[in-house]
Amino acid sequence: MEPLKTRKAGTGPLRIVAIRVLRFATLLIGVSVLAFVLVLNSPVDPIQAYIGADANVTDEQLARLREYWGLDESPIEQYSAWAHAMLQGDLGTSTLYKAPVAAVIGERFWASFALMGAAWVLSGVLGYLLGVLAAFHRGRLADRIITGYSYALSSTPAFWLGIIFLAVFAVQLGWFPVGLAGPAGVPADEVTLAQRLHHFVLPAATLSLIGVANVAMHTREKMTDVLRSDYVVFARARGERGISLFRNHGLRNSIVPAVTLQFAYFAELFGGSVLAETVFSYPGLGSTLTAAALGGDVPLLLGIVLISSAFVFAGNLIADLVNAAIDPRVRNRI
Repeated sequence: MEPLKTRKAGTGPLRIVAIRVLRFATLLIGVSVLAFVLVLNSPVDPIQAYIGADANVTDEQLARLREYWGLDESPIEQYSAWAHAMLQGDLGTSTLYKAPVAAVIGERFWASFALMGAAWVLSGVLGYLLGVLAAFHRGRLADRIITGYSYALSSTPAFWLGIIFLAVFAVQLGWFPVGLAGPAGVPADEVTLAQRLHHFVLPAATLSLIGVANVAMHTREKMTDVLRSDYVVFARARGERGISLFRNHGLRNSIVPAVTLQFAYFAELFGGSVLAETVFSYPGLGSTLTAAALGGDVPLLLGIVLISSAFVFAGNLIADLVNAAIDPRVRNRI
């Protein structure tokens, strides 16, 4: 009989990062090519979007604009020129905002980061607590309410929930503004923190409530399995109940899948932010991505696509590293 093969040395966080970086490089190439092809075949004419539908220009002026923006070259030459500039740190110039793409993204990144960060934390914490509560009261009223709430929200589009919030809390009740990140007509440097938070509540609540459902349901199932295990039955026989039982046996065994799911939620979070920012006219990357797609702004669209890909990649990588740190069995399988 042949001896069992030992696992190769070097398995650990550094190896995880190296493998993920190689995958990320190929992901960026594939995503950028796909986005470029989709925009290239879009019915939206970037030159017409740039000059406006009512502009009166001659064919010669249109040809000069196409030459200026490099649109007279072949698709391969256009993509090669963009990729070469991107590798040098130049993402190009936005045709919609007449500014460097890096500057446009940098200006709107922190608004989206604050929105998605708040929604990510709130949905993770609230979803985990509701999942634990449902598992400890499985089959009772609290469990039925949480389960029904989760099923309803898991099938609810973010834009629809945002419209409902606008109609109820902004229009009918008047508790919150209709949209934007600050009062209309007030310069950004004059908007107070209280005003920003007032405009921030509805879009953050929209994203948070949508994200709660998945975490709550997965945590409920995992915690139910833990509560039915032999070691928990033995612990209950020794008199452990409630918080003590959760702290000693439930937390460690249920937090790993919750962490994994929450970091994997980065992709859905960014997709939801696009819809929420559009509904609330929130000046972040999501609404900017929509404007770039509708306006045929290829450099800006590709720049945001790369940033969003890096955002999702970072979430998945952090999830793997956290799981490897918490559970050695996960570390050995990577």
